[in-house]
Amino acid sequence: MGRRNRKHAEEHENLERWLVSYADFITLLFAFFVVMYAISSVNEGKYRVLSDSLVSAFRSAPIVDGGAVMVVPTRSPGSTVKQVVVKEDPKLTEAKQQQRDKMRNVAKDIFAVLAPLVQQGKVRVLETSRGVTIEINDSILFSPGQAQLEQASVRAMRAVGEVLANTDFPITIEGHTDNVPIRTAQFPSNWELSAVRATTVLRLFVEAGVIPEHLTAIGYGETRPVEGNESIEGRARNRRVSILIDSMQPEKAMPISPPPQTPAASPVPPAVPVR
Repeated sequence: MGRRNRKHAEEHENLERWLVSYADFITLLFAFFVVMYAISSVNEGKYRVLSDSLVSAFRSAPIVDGGAVMVVPTRSPGSTVKQVVVKEDPKLTEAKQQQRDKMRNVAKDIFAVLAPLVQQGKVRVLETSRGVTIEINDSILFSPGQAQLEQASVRAMRAVGEVLANTDFPITIEGHTDNVPIRTAQFPSNWELSAVRATTVLRLFVEAGVIPEHLTAIGYGETRPVEGNESIEGRARNRRVSILIDSMQPEKAMPISPPPQTPAASPVPPAVPVR
């Protein structure tokens, strides 16, 4: 009888007693980290060094285009937010202003040669951060669905080309259409129509003396409207040729080296069983 009771007690021995010690350990560890967090404090000296380094780095950073200053908010322990105003290099400011004046002189000359069309509302001359944009309604340039310049507009566009021939700015000619589809043998879609119209104006500018390396022709089709295509007036406004005289000189391209290729792993010969 005694042996049977001892055997029964051994079968019901608690094998999970280690969980009690593990729970006590986790509780003590949690209490330890709570105490460490409570007594921790920011090293003010190291924080000031980091803040001064960031301010110095931003002070020598380039300024955004358009002459805007960069405001870098910094905060030191126990103080209010400060603003560090980064000033632009006076030499760069003067160079940008001279370039802006040249662009405005170009705009004035274009206004002069296109004055009648500007008064009729067929031409708009816009000044943007990139330069000067001339928007010409296609009704004075091309017949519907055609890319051949009208004789009445050739003289005006040639005069614009003669003005641009005296500048060294990059010039982008953009062709735009409305959303009415076109499907002809020559123009399967509005993409081809807008691209050929832009190229036609480009060829005329080359004949007027503009350096070909300064010219770029792009066809956008119907993808960049300036008005809604729901009305006749909006579609007429979207059918246009835009001439962008870019004040930003193209940057020199820098090649990017491809990442090093890792050598292919040699195949592992099959293991020969040992007998």
